[in-house]
Parts: sequence; structure tokens; C-alpha cells
Amino acid sequence: MRMALYVVAGLVVVVLAAVAGIIAFDRPSRPPPLASISNPFATVDFSDLPPPQQYRARDGTNLTYRVYPGTGEPIVVLIHGSSGSSTDMHPLAKALRDAGASVYVPDLRGHAGLGRSGDVDYIGQLDDDLADLAGPLRQAHPRAGFTLIGFSSGGGFVLRAIGSADENLFDQFIMISPALPPGAPTLRPRTGGWVSVALPRTVALAILHRIGIDWFGGLRIVGFATPPHVKGLTSFYSFRMAVDFGAPRDYLARLGRSTKPVVLLVGGADELFFPDRFAPLLTPARPDLRVIIVPDTGHIGMTVSPAGIAAIRKAYLDLRAPGA
Repeated sequence: MRMALYVVAGLVVVVLAAVAGIIAFDRPSRPPPLASISNPFATVDFSDLPPPQQYRARDGTNLTYRVYPGTGEPIVVLIHGSSGSSTDMHPLAKALRDAGASVYVPDLRGHAGLGRSGDVDYIGQLDDDLADLAGPLRQAHPRAGFTLIGFSSGGGFVLRAIGSADENLFDQFIMISPALPPGAPTLRPRTGGWVSVALPRTVALAILHRIGIDWFGGLRIVGFATPPHVKGLTSFYSFRMAVDFGAPRDYLARLGRSTKPVVLLVGGADELFFPDRFAPLLTPARPDLRVIIVPDTGHIGMTVSPAGIAAIRKAYLDLRAPGA
């Protein structure tokens, strides 16, 4: 019996040492820059970019956002994608403003120089930050229609709000090329070359998280194909950020239990996701979900090209129309 206990104890020590080694030394690399993600921004005019403003989150941190005041009462909260910032949403925000909405575009914590790059303090902090922005807006404009729109990881983040307590802050939702969790059939291999994942470290941290151990949640698990010469991008995400910013594992259940209007748009030439796989995956959970594929439009093209922006503007106005 004593020998058996020694053997078991030895195996436990070996396993713990292996897990510790994985956590300590398995780091994500940064993939080669992806031209299809960075090049489309070269033609964007940022000369009329609104200056950042601040709001105070519940932990006392001052977070930034940009405002595009519209002529009417409708309000849009627009969420940027992975690695990015509010600046990336400039062309789309202007189009939504011209459609009559007042558009608020936050810089998510861990991005644009806010806090620790690519990290949050706890899983769920981005949800709290969104509520700290949208809640006071809702109180200040009680009769306004509120729309939450998100792009890429921001589109997945919209799925975090759908079917959650924060859903009541908004009246309708638009997901643009949403990033679904690892393993989803919509993801191209290596997300089209956009991400590099330290998979063993990710698995080890996920196991620890499930048993309530989050001491190492700030370790990096994802690297992005960001150009090293472009400032303001977030090149790595921690485990906490990767879990917090994007669709939850139970996204199908959340989508299914929501009754508020939802639209999904994706470019027909998206380099990161398979556009034709969204409808077969999501509509069984939500039969009334509108999935719009914009022909000949790439991932970034959805937010900077005339075709992508026009499709999103039309989808927004259609949602706003009486009887929609």
C-alpha cells in the first residue's frame, strides 16, 4: 500500500511539473503580417477622426471612446475587432452617423494603451465596461433605440451580450463577421493566418480556470499577425482577454433564448472565416436570424469598403424600420 501511494504521489509530481513547464515556457508567436488585414486601412481618411473622450468604469479606471453625433435619437454602440481600437471603426461609424444614429465607439480595455496591453483584470471585465458605458447612456436617453454592433471579435462580443443580463441595455444587435470560439466550423485553419495560439498553455490554463485557479490568467496565449511598424495595435492576448473578448462557449444557447432582433453580415471573400457556414450553424438555434453575405468583400472590407459599409447601413436601417 505504501509503495502504491509513493507511485501515485510520484505521478502527481510529474504531472504537476509537466503542467508547470507548459504554463511557463509555451508562449505564442506573432505570425507574419497579414497584408489583407492591414493594407485596406491605407486608403482610409482619418483626418476627421473625433478626439477621444473618457468615461469612468466601476473600478475607477478612465476608459476612452469616440462619439459621432447624429441628427436623431437612435444610439449605436460600435465594438472594434481583435488587436484594434476605435480608430478602425471610423469609416463605418461615419456611415451610421449619416444614417441618423449617434455612434459611440469605445476603446476596449487592454487596447489603445488602456491598462495592460492585451489583458484584463478578470474574465467578465469587458462586459462590465460595456455596461458602464451603455447604462448611463440608456438612462440619459430613455426613449432612444439602442443598437449594439460588433466586428470580428467584437461581433463575437455581441454574442456575449445576447441572452445575458446586459441584453436589456440594447434593443437590437448586428454581428459583422463574428469570431466564434476555437473549434467552430466557421473558422478557417489558423484563422486564415491571423492568429497563433499557444495551445498546450491554453489547455492547461483552461483546466486550471475550471477548477477555480486563475493565478496565471494574465499569461499570453494568442499572437496576432500585426505589422511591427504600425503603432496602436495589440499584438498578444492573455488567457483572460482571449476568453473575455469574443463569443462564449454557449453562444448557440444564448442566441436561441434571445428574442431581440439580430442580423449577421459577413463578406463573401472573408479570409479568416468561411462565410457560407454561419447560416447552417446558427439558424437552427435562431430560425429568424438574417445572415447576409456581401459578395466579393474581404474581412476588413466589411468596415472600410463601400460595399461592406453600404450593406451594414442598410441592415441597420431595416432593423430600425417600423414593423421590422
